[in-house]
Amino acid sequence: MSNSVLVHQLKIGKVANQSGLPVKTIRYYEEIGLLVPATIRSTGGYRLFTNQVFNRLAFIKRSQSLGLSLSEIRDILNIYDSGELPCGTLKQHLLNKIEVITQQIEALEVLKSELQGIVSGWQEQPPSYARVQTICPNIQRIEEIGGDKGDRGDRGDKGDKGDKGDKGVRQVQKLG
Repeated sequence: MSNSVLVHQLKIGKVANQSGLPVKTIRYYEEIGLLVPATIRSTGGYRLFTNQVFNRLAFIKRSQSLGLSLSEIRDILNIYDSGELPCGTLKQHLLNKIEVITQQIEALEVLKSELQGIVSGWQEQPPSYARVQTICPNIQRIEEIGGDKGDRGDRGDKGDKGDKGDKGVRQVQKLG
């Protein structure tokens, strides 16, 4: 192999240094099809890459920062490698990510409201009967730990005012 051919070819260590990625990551990307496999190896058997590898690595990094999986990125790169621009497919992946993020935000808002409700009714020293039946009555309901209405000393009638103990259990239920 002549030196003129090697001028535009980079060993994997050089690619790692210039890209900021570990050699192991570059090998993995090649193994799973994100990088075009090196068709030429150096006389010492090292992988050789062209400067085009930096464009692909930059695309992979950016796509990951947008939430795309390596599998999704590989699908997009396969379209590119077939000679087509993958912009339509990429847009669809991004729209799907937006939908997932929207659902996650909604779930986090529900969780935030639940946490705010728990904290707003927090008791530093819950009633003794609640401490016996739960680890932390501020976040547990009696039903969640296998208790039933009969275990609380009330008749199970939610409309019944019950005794003082019944009222405290209802508060524990409300906090969960």
